[in-house]
Amino acid sequence: MKRTVSTDDAPAAVGAYSQATTTGDLLFTAGQLPLTTDGELLDDEPVAVQTEQCLANVEAILASEGLGLEDVLKTTIYLDDIKAFDEMNETYGAHFDAEPPARSAVEVGNVPKGAALEIEVIADASGASE
Repeated sequence: MKRTVSTDDAPAAVGAYSQATTTGDLLFTAGQLPLTTDGELLDDEPVAVQTEQCLANVEAILASEGLGLEDVLKTTIYLDDIKAFDEMNETYGAHFDAEPPARSAVEVGNVPKGAALEIEVIADASGASE
């Protein structure tokens, strides 16, 4: 059964969506922009800083369910410019251990609110605390 996930430790949803949903076995986050919990968009910051903020938001959502990055099965990264891939990849790679999740990274025409990237994940929630 689907359940929505919400935490004050990540930016609030800015539209008709949830921060995440879970079935109990899997957790799906909404795409996370480089927004702080105060709603500040870090769109003028370097891609590395934006990547850090996106992943901090993902981590906060996961933590609200008793999960961590080690539970992530798949990530999808939307970049407004594929030339930023190396900078994103270096920062992203520092957050995952020797067994990183599957990942797709694609260039899109635009990312919401003019950000350089957006990151969404699917995580194994079967061991999550309820």
